[in-house]
Amino acid sequence: MSRWIDLIPKPRSRFLLVKCHDCGNEQVVFGNASTVVRCNVCDGILAEPTGGRSKIKGEILDVYT
Repeated sequence: MSRWIDLIPKPRSRFLLVKCHDCGNEQVVFGNASTVVRCNVCDGILAEPTGGRSKIKGEILDVYT
């Protein structure tokens, strides 16, 4: 007999805390972003879409599941 927890699929997408290389601002970014994500302070690029997972340009500080 299987448990309910084994039948429910877990999401593969995550939110990431990313630090901007230019200004040091920390910002939460979706790991599968479909548009370019820019820094709220200096307008630098933090993440670029690649068709699946985003290419993260900053430093990943934490992963939220």
